Amino acid sequence: MKKNLEYKHRILILGASGYIGNAIYKELGPYFRTFGTYRTPKKEFEKNKQFFHYTVEEDDVYEILEACKPTVIISALRGDFNAQVIAHQHIAEYVMASGCKIIFLSSANVFDAYSKYPSYELDKTLSHSIYGHFKIKIENLLLRLPKKQVAIVRLPMIFGAGCPRIHEIKETIKVAASVEVFPNLIMNVTLDKKLTQQIHYIVNRNKHGVFHLGSTDLVHHDEFVERILTLITQKKVIIKQVFTTNEDRYLAVLPKFNKLPKHLEITSEMVLDELSK
Repeated sequence: MKKNLEYKHRILILGASGYIGNAIYKELGPYFRTFGTYRTPKKEFEKNKQFFHYTVEEDDVYEILEACKPTVIISALRGDFNAQVIAHQHIAEYVMASGCKIIFLSSANVFDAYSKYPSYELDKTLSHSIYGHFKIKIENLLLRLPKKQVAIVRLPMIFGAGCPRIHEIKETIKVAASVEVFPNLIMNVTLDKKLTQQIHYIVNRNKHGVFHLGSTDLVHHDEFVERILTLITQKKVIIKQVFTTNEDRYLAVLPKFNKLPKHLEITSEMVLDELSK
C-alpha cells in the first residue's frame, strides 16, 4: 500500500454504493486515495475501510468530510431532495473553508423546459419538473463558489450492460409487459464506462466549469430503445408509444465550450456496441 503522501488526491464519492457512484469508485480507486459513502448496509461496503455509512436524510455530511479530508468531493447522491439541498449547503461551506473541489453530477433535466433545441453549457437553466428544479437549485448554490473549485457535470440518459434502465427493460420483457417509448423525444445518451473515464480526466487535469457529457450525436428515444431491444432479446416485445407532445422535443446536453479530448468523446453507436457484447 502506498503512503497517503504519494496520492495526488484524496477523493470522497458521496453515493458510492449507487450505480454511477460505484462505477466512478472502481475507476478512481486504483489511482487515488478514494473514499465512498453507502446508504443500504451490505457486507462488501461494511468490510471496506474506505466506505462510510451515510443517509442523507439523517446524518450530517460534515462528520464524513472531517474524517476523510478530501481534496475532491464527487457528489452522486440520491435521496430526499430537501435533505440533499441541505447536505450540499454544508458541502459548499466545507469547500469554501478547506479549498477543496466539488464535482456535482447534474442532469439534462435542468433544461427540460426548453424543448425546441439541444442545450449547451452556457445556456440558462429552466425546468418544469421537480427533479430538474432540484438539480438547478444545487447547481446555483455551487456556482456561487470560487470558479476553480467547482465542476458541474450534466448527464443525459446513462446506459451500460448492468445499468438500471437495461435491467428494467429486461424485467418488463420477462413479464411480457409493454416497453414504453417516446417517439417525439430527441436526446443524447452516454455509457457508464465512458462517463467514469471522463470524470477521471476532469479530476486528473483539475478541470473546472460546466461539462455536458453526452454523445456527440442525437437520437430519437423510440428508435434507440427499439435498437436496444434487438440486442438484448429475440422475443417479440410489445411497444407502447407515449406521446407527450405532437412536436419533436429535445432533451439533450451537447458540449460547445468545455470539450474533452477526442478519445473521451462518445457516440450513440458506441453505446449500442457496448450493449451488444
